[in-house]
Amino acid sequence: MEVGLQPAELTFVVTLATSGSLSAAAREMGITTSAVSKRLALLEGRIGVPLVNRTTRRMSLTPEGEVLLEHAQRILQEIADLEQMLTKSKGTPKGQLRVNATLGFGRLHIAPAISQYVLRYPEVDVQLQLSVDPPPLADDQFDVCIRFGAPADTRVIARRLAANRRLLCASPKYLARHGEPKTPAELGRHNCIAIRQGDEAYGVWRLFSGRDAERDATAVKVRGNLTTNDGEIAVNWALDGHGILMRAEWDIERYLHSGRLVQVLPGYRTPDADVYAVYPHRHQLSARIRTFVDFLVGRFERFDAQ
Repeated sequence: MEVGLQPAELTFVVTLATSGSLSAAAREMGITTSAVSKRLALLEGRIGVPLVNRTTRRMSLTPEGEVLLEHAQRILQEIADLEQMLTKSKGTPKGQLRVNATLGFGRLHIAPAISQYVLRYPEVDVQLQLSVDPPPLADDQFDVCIRFGAPADTRVIARRLAANRRLLCASPKYLARHGEPKTPAELGRHNCIAIRQGDEAYGVWRLFSGRDAERDATAVKVRGNLTTNDGEIAVNWALDGHGILMRAEWDIERYLHSGRLVQVLPGYRTPDADVYAVYPHRHQLSARIRTFVDFLVGRFERFDAQ
């Protein structure tokens, strides 16, 4: 038997899941708890699988309920996007916006941007998740992902937000004790702080001095006694004088200005890893995604101009 779920039933499932209990869902929907229970039982009977594990006070979704919730949220948002596209309200962003960013950049730049964005567009509900490793682009878990480097995946749109130079740096006290390297080859004799993130080659730093990144590149195998997957920890280790670190300029510029860190090998550059907002092609007409990405672009343009 085919099961044709209606938007009202999908809304019911979402309300039920986000309320946390049958009684709370009843208050949200303005009906009795027994009516919610009966409606749930009818839906489960029609689908043929249990959606909720019931207890006296709380409830939780079954695995099937979790799957239905995930798809219900996506489908309802797509319906809302379609309505906005077809009506005069298409310029007014509404609904849920799921954003992913890396830990350090997300805390320092994306979270404050979201704070300002929802002040301008209060009808958007933003969920921000910070992670060490970026989720797969094919994953439907997020609407917008903040990435370093332009993705090769043609299924997504990538809007450049900001330049992202990565610099070599160390504390003055480390350089005073161990000397300052003059060439990339000399890095092999120094203690280098390593960051393991994503699929980047671990323990290999690529530097170049000319315009041609491939022809002029020098790959240096570095070593050190400190390794982490968290950029903030690595910066703190560099500040404590443990070694030389390669880190994005946005994360260390305040320490370079204050003198707590000093740029090492300033005549050499690393491969570009500019910051991009990435989202699926199907979302390009969504008001909430369009306005959010435009907001980020404008915000970072102002930062670059300063």
